[in-house]
Amino acid sequence: MIALAIILTGIGSYAMRAFFIFALAKYRFPPLLLRSLEYVAPTVMAALVISMLTTPEGELAAGVPEIVGLCCAAVAAKLTGNHILALLAGMMSFWFLGWLI
Repeated sequence: MIALAIILTGIGSYAMRAFFIFALAKYRFPPLLLRSLEYVAPTVMAALVISMLTTPEGELAAGVPEIVGLCCAAVAAKLTGNHILALLAGMMSFWFLGWLI
């Protein structure tokens, strides 16, 4: 039963994404919209990082592993421009330092 739920969720997720790709494939988007879409990934990443590093009251709730992981991810993102590599660098350093401490 759980496997069926996972499969149906995957099919539904794929169908929702495919629908918008196929529905909007014939349209040309204005250059301003395409340029603004380049900022979506960094904005989402910043929102996730800030929400994980702060409490609901707005206080900093980050330890040494979090700060080191964030710095490693920032350096990897700056040097390579690859968001996946930045995520991997940050998570690996976070996990390694958490294991070490």
